[in-house]
Amino acid sequence: MAAKKDLYGDLGVDRGASTDEIKKAYRKLAREHHPDVNPGNPQAEERFKEISFAKEVLLSDDKRKLYDEFGMDGLASGFDASEARAYQDWARRAEQSPGFEAFGAGSSGDAGIEDLLSQLFGQRGGADMGGGFGQSHSFRSGGGARGLRGADLESNLDVEFVDAILGREIQMRLEGREPLRVKIPRGARDGTRIRLKGQGQPAATGAESGDLYVRLRVRPHSCFRLEGDDLHLDVPVTIPELILGAEISIPTPDGMTLVKIPARSANRQTLRLAGKGAYKTASGDERGHLLLHLESVLPSEGGAELDELAKKLEGFYAESDPRARLRWEGKG
Repeated sequence: MAAKKDLYGDLGVDRGASTDEIKKAYRKLAREHHPDVNPGNPQAEERFKEISFAKEVLLSDDKRKLYDEFGMDGLASGFDASEARAYQDWARRAEQSPGFEAFGAGSSGDAGIEDLLSQLFGQRGGADMGGGFGQSHSFRSGGGARGLRGADLESNLDVEFVDAILGREIQMRLEGREPLRVKIPRGARDGTRIRLKGQGQPAATGAESGDLYVRLRVRPHSCFRLEGDDLHLDVPVTIPELILGAEISIPTPDGMTLVKIPARSANRQTLRLAGKGAYKTASGDERGHLLLHLESVLPSEGGAELDELAKKLEGFYAESDPRARLRWEGKG
């Protein structure tokens, strides 16, 4: 049996960790495992995906509540919490009912499915029992038992970062099958689980086929970083562009766009492009922001002439100390 997924353990925090503690743990691990720091290291890339997914879930109040109550199943696309609670309630009552052991273990005793349903639910034996949890089987009353539905299947699907952000339809291939078209929900995250009804194992008895659950593995992007619903992008700029201001072309998930850098901008200053981040929900139009972090770049050529320019710039600092706020006299 596979080990139970522990998102808190992935970040090394307690289940009661605060938002700030989760962010701090993520930043520390992200610096260590980011693909840019570990080029060509698949283990680091996989670890970065794990901590990124854990952070996305645990920083979302709604997703964290679902995960705390239902585990990874609560994060599946289309998951219905009320239906899951009803199923859990049924399971608890069934365990206390006569005949449950034989029913649950697939006993070959004399009791038929209808008899077992009658014991468990009394006059409600005619109700359908949902088969949408794991590899549960479903039955229908009125004329005897319906055949066991086909088993559910699970598969992983690698998707590009921008395809997940924008939500696109991509092709998936399973061994021995025709290609499937999978609709990626807008704003999908690493670990998002999609249910493809009827695409699981066919039922030998002619009953309905099982479902296929596809877990997305979102590839890290070479430029963008995702934090919550916001995208972050480090933008190299020249010293003249910082001083004089400029209009430059930068990438967004929707394509290239022009951005104005204000004159007298500071190194590491952040500019915000509203509504250019990730979609907050698969069905809504609200998006996070794209945050641009300006990074000054020194010219690779210039030699002595560049040194002279630097000395001229030095004169403009004569009336101010850029490190004044760092002064400390060793007290307190």
